[in-house]
Amino acid sequence: MRTHYPFTRAALAALAIAGCTSLSSNLDTTPTNDLPNPYRTVAPWGKLPADHAKWGALNGVYVDNDGRSLWVVDRCGANPDVPPGESPFQYDSCAGSSWAPVHKLDPQGNIVKSFGAGLFVFPHKLYQDRDGNIWVVDMRAMNPRERAKYPEAKPAGHTVVKFDPDGRVLLTLGTPGVAGDPPHALTEPCAVVVAPNGDIFIAEGHSGQQPRPANSVARITKDGTFVRSFGRLGSGPVEFKTPHDIAMDAQGRLFVADRGNHRIQVLDQDGAFIAQWKQFGRPSGIFIDRNDVMYVADHQSGVKLNPGFKRGVRIGSVRDAAVVTLIPGLGPEPDTQSVGEGVVADAMGKVYWAETAGMMVRKFTSR
Repeated sequence: MRTHYPFTRAALAALAIAGCTSLSSNLDTTPTNDLPNPYRTVAPWGKLPADHAKWGALNGVYVDNDGRSLWVVDRCGANPDVPPGESPFQYDSCAGSSWAPVHKLDPQGNIVKSFGAGLFVFPHKLYQDRDGNIWVVDMRAMNPRERAKYPEAKPAGHTVVKFDPDGRVLLTLGTPGVAGDPPHALTEPCAVVVAPNGDIFIAEGHSGQQPRPANSVARITKDGTFVRSFGRLGSGPVEFKTPHDIAMDAQGRLFVADRGNHRIQVLDQDGAFIAQWKQFGRPSGIFIDRNDVMYVADHQSGVKLNPGFKRGVRIGSVRDAAVVTLIPGLGPEPDTQSVGEGVVADAMGKVYWAETAGMMVRKFTSR
């Protein structure tokens, strides 16, 4: 089924022109804020069971291969109160929880299946491959507070887990609870994408300011054999500061959300640099649909980080990176706007983002 998008005629014309141009770097940091927004908000979206009062933080969201259903992964329900002066990051987890955090929702937002209980500490991004398998990235292991509180919990974290659509574990990449270098371990994996031939690409290094073993992309064959890693800490070509998400276009090019460097890097599958784009803001999430339309979630830009850019979801073409639409962040400016870290679009052009701080899924439909 061909996807329909509620873009203006001018936006569609821009995307058509994009298909005729070559891919090149854009180092222009002029903010792309004054763009049309043809969407209205539906929130909160998604219905929890009666015995569960609230979502946990949400980052991982992906549209099902049917083009209508949605997969989400949350961090196991309402988070505890964070003591003053401490980072919410250390309290936002599935440690010790019996909640199954991976969910499939039908187009009306009803949960039709859930799985993954007891397997994760900090589920981050989520992805569905062409065969319908679900990949969940578990970014970190338990911290000292969590280990002391749940001494009997089995090791988890620093892994990527592949499930079949019914929740059976097919493959685990990395050593649960152990950070390190591939092939035996991963360090703070952020996101995963799978090529048509089955090769797996994992973006590592959530903390962003640490040298190897982090700030890189690992390439692994479909049977779990490590090929190589590329990238290191820095701001040059094929260098990263928090490669927070990764996606692939129809030509097989990799698009890395190099969040700490306020850019998207475009690479080939061997790790060779192709281009970098600054006009999408400070990217936390990337989704590329079957028509090569790209959706980029920026939930951090503002006066402190990437000043000049407003938060929101920027929509454009991977063929020349022309940004044509902005779904703006919600709430007062400059630094308290609500935006999801994860973003997808379904086959009807509805856009969804998953919020960490807001702990909800929002849906955006054409006006």
